[in-house]
Amino acid sequence: MNALLPIFLACGLIAAAQTTSPRESEQTKKDDSMQLGNFSVSLTVKDIKASKAFYEKLDFKQVAGKLEQNWVVLQNGTTKIGLFQGMFEKNSLTFNPGWDSERNTPKDFQDVRELQRTLKQRGLKLQTEADESSEGPAHFTLLDPDGNPILVDQHVPKPSR
Repeated sequence: MNALLPIFLACGLIAAAQTTSPRESEQTKKDDSMQLGNFSVSLTVKDIKASKAFYEKLDFKQVAGKLEQNWVVLQNGTTKIGLFQGMFEKNSLTFNPGWDSERNTPKDFQDVRELQRTLKQRGLKLQTEADESSEGPAHFTLLDPDGNPILVDQHVPKPSR
């Protein structure tokens, strides 16, 4: 997974941020739910050309990547997906604290190190960890119960509070 981080950073995969109603926002504040940021998915594919052609039939357009390097980023509206051939074994989920769907940074967001502490307090085992003493971009990884990798990858410095 560590070998893939430059690729994730380079392509900046971002999917549409989940919108919430005012009632949901109030609930989030009341129960201190974690705010993971934007979501994107990276798909490991067997044939990048066939997969790209398939998603283009769903009106996805290439917005980044290099087909000759076996990776592309496709977009339909605000939804972005990455297609990767021969780079990793499983599909991967990515969350980007500090980014909205247009790569804008909200004034206040939950820092990746704060999210990491919360998950560890909840008893989750992390595969890699962000440096708690750092303040810049950082990431950590974990696996879901089925072994699917999850990357929490913050590209911006922690918010000043």
